[in-house]
Amino acid sequence: MDDAESLRALRRAFDLGIRFFDTADVYGTGHSERILGQALGDHRDEVVIATKWGNTYDEERRALLGPDISGAYARQALHASLRRLGTDYVDVYQFHLGDAKSADAAPLLDVLEDMAAEGLIRAYGWSTDDPERASSWSASPHAAVVQHELNVLNDAPEMLSVIDRLGWASINRGPLAMGLISDKYTAQTRLARDDVRGDEPEWMRYFRDGRPAPEWIARRDAVREILASGGRSPVQGALAWNLARSRHTIPIPGCRTVAQVEENAGALAYGPLEPAQMAQIDEILGR
Repeated sequence: MDDAESLRALRRAFDLGIRFFDTADVYGTGHSERILGQALGDHRDEVVIATKWGNTYDEERRALLGPDISGAYARQALHASLRRLGTDYVDVYQFHLGDAKSADAAPLLDVLEDMAAEGLIRAYGWSTDDPERASSWSASPHAAVVQHELNVLNDAPEMLSVIDRLGWASINRGPLAMGLISDKYTAQTRLARDDVRGDEPEWMRYFRDGRPAPEWIARRDAVREILASGGRSPVQGALAWNLARSRHTIPIPGCRTVAQVEENAGALAYGPLEPAQMAQIDEILGR
C-alpha cells in the first residue's frame, strides 16, 4: 500500500463523517496503527479507535510469530499499540484469537478491567464468530462489543441474538464479503498470490484458488438488483443491509483508496434497506 494514499483515504473518511476506525496491532505488523495515528492524530477526541491484540509478530521482519494469550502480553501489546497510535487510550480493545478456549481467555478479564480502571481502554470485547465465546464475557463491566463476520450473503442470527440481548455493539467484519459484493469481481477474476484472497488462508470462504467461489458469486448475483435499488451501488446496498439488520450493527468495510472511502460513506445518505427488501433477500437466499 502507498502510505500517502492511505492517509488521504483516512482523512477523507473523517471529512465525510466517519468516526469509527478499526485496526489491529498485527495488521502490517504495526504499520496500520502508525498510519491511523498519523492520519487522525489532530482529531483524536472526535473519533472512536478500536484495535486488537493476541498475535505476536516481528515488526522489523514483518513476520507473524504466533499467539500469546497471557495477561502480561495483553498489557504489553496495549502499550505498544498506544505508542504506535500516538494516544494514551484506546476506545475499544479486542481479543483477536477467535478460536481460543473460553476457559483460557477468562483470566484476561481481570487484566482488562484493571486497564479500564487505569483509563487505558474504555471498553473491550472478543473478535470471534462463536456466540458462546462472546457471551462468556457478558458479566464483565467493560465488555461491550463483539467483532464478528456479518454480511448480506452470510447472516449470523445466533450471534446477533446474543448481542441484542446484552445490548452490546456488533462490529461487522467482512460486510462486503472480502470485496466480492463489488461488480469488479466476476467468475473470470484471477487474484494475485500476494493478495490474501489469492493466498487463500483457511478462513477464506468467498475466494478459492485465487478466484471468486462460484456458489458465492451466484448468491451475490441473486440479490444484486435489490442491493442496487434506489440509486445505490451494490456495495452501498450491502452496507445498507448491515445497517438494517440490527440496531446494534456497525459495518467496517475495508478501504484502499479515496474512491472506495467515498463509495462506502455514501451508503449513509441512503440509509438502511426497507423491511420488505430485507425479507425479499431472505426469501431469495433461502433463510
